[in-house]
Order: sequence, then structure tokens, then C-alpha cells
Amino acid sequence: MRVVIVDAGGANTGSVRYAFERLDIDAALVTDAASIRAADRVILPGVGTAAQVMARLQQLDLVNVLRTLDRPLLGICVGMQLLFESSEEGEVAGLGLLPGRVSRLRGGPGLRVPHMGWSTLRATRADTLIDGVDGAQAYFVHSFAAPVTDDCVLAGDHGQAFAAAVRRGHIAGTQFHPERSAAVGARVLRNFLSPAFEA
Repeated sequence: MRVVIVDAGGANTGSVRYAFERLDIDAALVTDAASIRAADRVILPGVGTAAQVMARLQQLDLVNVLRTLDRPLLGICVGMQLLFESSEEGEVAGLGLLPGRVSRLRGGPGLRVPHMGWSTLRATRADTLIDGVDGAQAYFVHSFAAPVTDDCVLAGDHGQAFAAAVRRGHIAGTQFHPERSAAVGARVLRNFLSPAFEA
């Protein structure tokens, strides 16, 4: 299986590659349309701001490539947020693959923003992407989050419910970092790689 990681300029690309190495997958770091279109699975990681990552994708001329991709795509952290129509962070337009707007976490008494650390995942509907992870904990680092919509398969909570993982057809995303979430993260990545994901 050919897995590629879009080099969107995030600091987590190395750890994402290593997470796939642990699954015996040599995931190539790419910046060109041909490699993305030829892949069996595409990963869009992101660390930083939505505006920074979108600017990088525009610079690489990859926005339309990702919008028209016909194979499984997994966004991670900011990469997941960019799957949506827009983000309050920098008032930036996203890829528009999923309906909705990403907004700033409100936090609350004793809850700091950014939300950083391990939090419980709650399944909102059954999906092959999240087999075996309902009720487990994953590692988050974020100040903005997507709403819980019909595309949400896992929800998290940090003063408000937010989408921790999403899925619509071949488009998927995790707000948490699977590459930093130990066995739970590895399970989600294996689920994404599985032929059952496309069934």
C-alpha cells in the first residue's frame, strides 16, 4: 500500500512518518500532485494555524488536488480542521470537503485553552475508522475545534463538545494526534489503512 504524507509545513510530519513506520508502512513525504493522486492513502497533517497550512497548500498548488481527490484522505489536527468550509482562526477558507466552521474553544472554569493533554473519546456513531477506540483516551493539542455534526464519529469535551474524529465517505480526520496517542492512535491508523475503510 502506498501511503503519502502531504508536507504542509507542520512540525509533526516526522512523528507521523514514524507512526506509520511502527505499522510497517514507509509513508513518503510529498509536495507534488502526481504523488498524491497515485497514492492509496493520503495524510494531511498540520501544526500551527489554519492560515499557515492553507497558505502552504496554496503555494504548492495542492488545494484543488485535495478538493478533488478520489481516494482516502485523513486530516490530522489542523489538517482535519481544514477539511471544513472555514475557520475562525485567521478567518480562513478551508478545503470545503465537509460542511461547517471551525471555531475557538471557549474553555471554562479550570479549563485552559489550548486544550492540551489526554482526553476521552466518545463514539457518536459506528464507523470502521474508530473500531475499538470508543471510551479510550487520545492526545490533543488545540485551541480551535470543529462542531459535532452528522460527520462526527468521535466527540471530545473541553467545556463544550467538539468533533474529535470525522468521516464522510473517503474523507476522514482526527483532531487528536494519533502519532502521539500510543495504542489508540495506532489502532485508528490501522483502521484507516484497512480495506474495510473503503467498504
